[in-house]
Amino acid sequence: MVTLDEVVDTSLLQKPSGEALDLLERSESNYTPLHSFALPKDRQYQQQFADIYFLRLTKIKPAVEAVASAAWAETILAGETATKVDRVLDVRQGQLCWVVGTVYMDMPLKPSVLEDVVKDRWISAPTTSDHYYAESGSESCSLEDDSGRIRLVGNVLRDYFLVTGCIIGVMGTENASGDFEVIDLKFADLPPQPERWSLSKPAPKGSARKPKIKEEDVEMADVSSSSSQPSKKIAIVSGLEFSGTDTSYAMELNLLLEFLLGEALDPAAQSELSQISRLIIAGNSIARPSDHDPAAAADKPHNKKYGYDSSSYNPIPSQLLDTFLSSLLPSIPITLLPGALDPANTSYPQQPIHSAMFPQARTYTSTPGVPTAPSPSSSSSSETPGWLDPVTNPWEGEVEGWRVLGTGGQNLDDICKYVDSEDKLGMMEAMCRWRCSAPTAPDTLWSYPFQDDEPFVMKECPHLYFVGSQTEFGTKIIEGSQGQMVRLVLVPSFAATKEIVLIDTETLDVSKVKFTA
Repeated sequence: MVTLDEVVDTSLLQKPSGEALDLLERSESNYTPLHSFALPKDRQYQQQFADIYFLRLTKIKPAVEAVASAAWAETILAGETATKVDRVLDVRQGQLCWVVGTVYMDMPLKPSVLEDVVKDRWISAPTTSDHYYAESGSESCSLEDDSGRIRLVGNVLRDYFLVTGCIIGVMGTENASGDFEVIDLKFADLPPQPERWSLSKPAPKGSARKPKIKEEDVEMADVSSSSSQPSKKIAIVSGLEFSGTDTSYAMELNLLLEFLLGEALDPAAQSELSQISRLIIAGNSIARPSDHDPAAAADKPHNKKYGYDSSSYNPIPSQLLDTFLSSLLPSIPITLLPGALDPANTSYPQQPIHSAMFPQARTYTSTPGVPTAPSPSSSSSSETPGWLDPVTNPWEGEVEGWRVLGTGGQNLDDICKYVDSEDKLGMMEAMCRWRCSAPTAPDTLWSYPFQDDEPFVMKECPHLYFVGSQTEFGTKIIEGSQGQMVRLVLVPSFAATKEIVLIDTETLDVSKVKFTA
């Protein structure tokens, strides 16, 4: 374990040697953002949410049917061969069959809009329940499609993570009670994975197109060590939570700033830190006011005009974030994702934080009217990203040739409410194998009512998938049937853990750095 205090060599206390020091340059960032989750400017909310489920089922069902058909085509139980059923309502009692549909979880503590309407309640904010399941186990699982719904039962359901909105195939038979006894269950598994540099061809000379990921996780980054040819790194931080009051971890925030700038470290460490080519901020950059300033809410006057209380606005957190960003941007490019606490829309997908929030840092945003060439996956060109790139949440892009998918954490946090488990990496893996980054939207995760497309469906498998604003660091590698390899990373909240994550851009090895004052 290496801390920042140990990397400062005693040679810094000696008089200058008189030798000229080499000027260090930040490694260039190869970066191609995708706009997979951008909403139209003239978006409407009059349409129904049911289209999202139909689109999701239409897109993922063929992949699930292919997996299920390969696994169950020759299955014979008690002399009966399993047959495919096209619709849920075509299931017949006593017939061994398999069918594909959308999971619906009926849980006692799950919020219901219909109940709010019946009880004449005012629907104002998303639920804050810690979980939707009950200790009595009274929840039920159903499978549905455009024809109807059937209840699923069986012990095999306990072996899998299941939440509302995931697409699965089940094999079994209908019992006398009208429930479907599940014998086996299949997912779509990982989608096809693009080669490295697929969006930035031709690839740089000597770079590998196939992912070469090592199953080696470093607990603490040794910033004092150096190598002859250091590889580039990506820094990911989440949960900075700037507030309007004195922050208890202000010293750690200053250490983080000096670490990313390469200040107050010995030349060997500065040389290694210069290889950090990009910083990704994964949500919750501004703190919730009630968590840091409880007295302000009590002393605040309650004079409202037209339902708006102007005294409740506190500009200090955004000013602190703006200062933090503007201090870093001359040295390192930044990708900024919004989170649940940030000034962005509440519904998923969250749109970029407006550059008007950053009077100093917005100088580094993209220049309007400067297009780039269309990417292979898009027919239209987009603006050249600036050194400050406010993006959506979720976000997808290519960094140093790797396809990256990242979120601010709301999708994983909502899935955790369905399952009585602490295995968040397992839930991230389940999302990849379901081919859906936000399966619970729009049931319990507020979402835009899409009609023409379902952007949460994973069309291509990422090489790196990270989720921010988590309670602790975690990482693992998962593999697919076609050789896909995905690095999963839980990015801890900096306010809670004082930790950031570093990703090696050649091997996708992960290390974390902890800051202690």
